Amino acid sequence: MAQLTLEQLSRALDHLSRGAWQEAHAIVQQDEQWTLSCWAHGLVHVLEGDLDNARYWYNRAQRSFIAPVDVEAELVALRGSMPPEASS
Repeated sequence: MAQLTLEQLSRALDHLSRGAWQEAHAIVQQDEQWTLSCWAHGLVHVLEGDLDNARYWYNRAQRSFIAPVDVEAELVALRGSMPPEASS
């Protein structure tokens, strides 16, 4: 498995912001190593309602998991953690 490109991760976050977790999942499940992908994967499972799986992915992302998760705030924080070239 290769690390997602910034474009792929940004597309996954766009899906998550619309609540389209299945589309986001299809992208983020391709990368199980990059902490930002793991964080996004955790958000996928928050939206899905599978909090045990979300907790697992948050752990892989080295992030604290505190329910209930404010998905909008997490998306803002995740986007803010992306390298600057991702914002173009």
